[in-house]
Amino acid sequence: MKRSLAALLLSASIVAAAGCGRGRGGADLIVAGSTSIQPFADKWAEVYMRLHHDRGINVQGGGSSAGIQATKSGACQIGMSSRELKPDEKDLTETVIARDGLAIVVHPSNPVRGLSLDQVKQVFAGDLLNWKFLGGPERAITVVTREEGSGTRGAFQELVMKTTRIYRGAIVQDSNGTVREIVAHDPDAIGYISLGLVNAQVRALDLDGVEASEANIQSGAYKLVRPFLFLTKGEPTGVVRDFIAFVLSDEGQRLVREEGLIPLR
Repeated sequence: MKRSLAALLLSASIVAAAGCGRGRGGADLIVAGSTSIQPFADKWAEVYMRLHHDRGINVQGGGSSAGIQATKSGACQIGMSSRELKPDEKDLTETVIARDGLAIVVHPSNPVRGLSLDQVKQVFAGDLLNWKFLGGPERAITVVTREEGSGTRGAFQELVMKTTRIYRGAIVQDSNGTVREIVAHDPDAIGYISLGLVNAQVRALDLDGVEASEANIQSGAYKLVRPFLFLTKGEPTGVVRDFIAFVLSDEGQRLVREEGLIPLR
């Protein structure tokens, strides 16, 4: 129900935004979906439009599931997903544009430096709710998670939680940025965000003794890795194909690295 509503609201906002794009015909290309990919897509679109002054690109958020549905319905030409597609979504054409690590983040003052994946699972399941059991102070853990339908949450569920449900008492947020803000202002909080969004406000924990870094992702030592996908209804053509080709080009992949993601090459 929540996913259907999100897709409906996204479709409505896309229709409204399309009429506000560049030129009388609106945006030439609408890209919508994952809020994890959105800030990076904004940057790609900005650079692309500087190279092609006659083309307008409108980038929308809404979440991976909403972006998938918007692509299926034709409300956008490119959907964004930060999780693997499910079997009933495989009728879309997917293009991997980058890879991203999921970072488990805490407040910089937190003395805990690392956890095992099993400990992370227990925390987010609500089975471990005090830092004293993890080598920290005797204080309750504030668990922060993403909303249902989020690609970040879907990837975290698949990679860490498996079939175990996330703690119902967790604080639910609708973007990686807001998860980061809560953790940055709560010394007892723990959350998960895109590795590319980790900054001085929060600290990424080591997992099973492995630092969350690009080098460890490339070597396969760090296990929480997900694909960033562009989705189209059929093989891309015209401006859609041209924009995707730009993202996959040397220039586009240089921007991938500059913006904190893991390039394809």
